[in-house]
Amino acid sequence: MDKEYFMKLALKEAKKAYDELEIPVGAVIVKDGKVVAKAYNEKEKKHDSTKHAEILAIQKASKKLKSWRLYDCDMYVTLEPCSMCAGALIQSRIRKVYIGTMDEKTGACGSVLNLLKDYKFNHNVDAEYGICKEDCEKILKDFFKELRKIKNNK
Repeated sequence: MDKEYFMKLALKEAKKAYDELEIPVGAVIVKDGKVVAKAYNEKEKKHDSTKHAEILAIQKASKKLKSWRLYDCDMYVTLEPCSMCAGALIQSRIRKVYIGTMDEKTGACGSVLNLLKDYKFNHNVDAEYGICKEDCEKILKDFFKELRKIKNNK
């Protein structure tokens, strides 16, 4: 399986969020070429600011693998993780994160700051950027365009 395949699975998760009027971010965790967890944003539905796709995927993978250490796992996420999620990547020992598009407002893996590289933590997470970038940007742009229409019609 290639990077685009797994990012497209993350995009399917993002679409689930979109359909529930959640910011469309999806995450997939892969180990040994197999998906071990999938998740999407659920902040609105759960009324909880920590219910980001990355956090939920890490929780599911840890439960499935019966370990908080996800050393041999990679994450595919449609939007650059925020500082909370970048910290969770480090804490969970994710090996590598594949990022669809950058977040110039709250991104913590290279945009606003880079928690993965600019600090001396006990674990380093590799990152690769721009996987299915156009598709990841499009779902976000479409979502916010539709959200503005909904808000203007109220």
